[in-house]
Amino acid sequence: MTNQSSVTEFILVGLSSFPEHQMFLFVVFTFIYMAVLAGNLLIVLTITTSSRLHTPMYILLINLSLINLLSISVSIPKMLHNLLEHRKTIALLGCIAQICLFTWTLVSEVLVLAAMAFDRYIAICHPLHYTIIMRKEVCVGLIAGIWIIGVANSAVHTGLVLQLSFFNSNIINHFFCELPPFLKLSCSDTSLNETLAFLADAVFGIGSCVITLMSYFFILRTILKIRSMEGKKKAFSTCSSHLIVVILYYSTAIYTYIHPSSAYSPDRDKVITVLYSVITPALNPIIYSLRNNEVKEALRKLISRLGLFQRQ
Repeated sequence: MTNQSSVTEFILVGLSSFPEHQMFLFVVFTFIYMAVLAGNLLIVLTITTSSRLHTPMYILLINLSLINLLSISVSIPKMLHNLLEHRKTIALLGCIAQICLFTWTLVSEVLVLAAMAFDRYIAICHPLHYTIIMRKEVCVGLIAGIWIIGVANSAVHTGLVLQLSFFNSNIINHFFCELPPFLKLSCSDTSLNETLAFLADAVFGIGSCVITLMSYFFILRTILKIRSMEGKKKAFSTCSSHLIVVILYYSTAIYTYIHPSSAYSPDRDKVITVLYSVITPALNPIIYSLRNNEVKEALRKLISRLGLFQRQ
């Protein structure tokens, strides 16, 4: 069965329907978007140009930055465009494209965060075996698997969305087309869509969260065995920034996709979505660069080289 919708475009309510809030939101989210683009691109450029940072942890960080760039670019540009327009519309195919790309990045990000936690677990708990376990072939296979799983999961959900019909309301109480509010508008049976979304969140979201928490449990246990306070401080600093991001991202993303339909609250869910789709990508460059001496040193060298190049 193919999509038989009479609805060809949707209206995005956005974060606020009050006209007096539109320009303020435009300025704030334009600043956030530019900061995310600059921060994550700078991390990618810094790591790729520094041979000292060509290790599994920083390769995973590059992938996290690329996912953040794609994730925020799915929703924010269209949101900014609509903030300046009287009719805040998006075409049906554009809406489905947002669902496809955002679902892809959502799963890929939780898997990357889990992989980063596992990498820190091996580095701190089994340092002598680190180069063997996290060798180049394993790292490349891990990253390829993460992207393939993300694409496959997105393809399943997008394929099911294409089977839905939309004849009644075309108003989406959100600032972009995310799967839960989009399913609410369909006049078709969405039980299969909701079940698979729940299962995907349980398998990928909660599964990755369990792996991450277990990794940190063993990391903390190892840190507590270190006798010197300086050693404990250095070991904890390598993973504390990652833990901050993980807690914020998992708690909000899992809640959005795993709570029952009867508990759906558009205004509350929009705020929660902002936390993991906008705020987390904005925090990642700050946390990973300002709390990491190796990245700061490589960044200083990059800026120095760029300054020298400009003078020439």
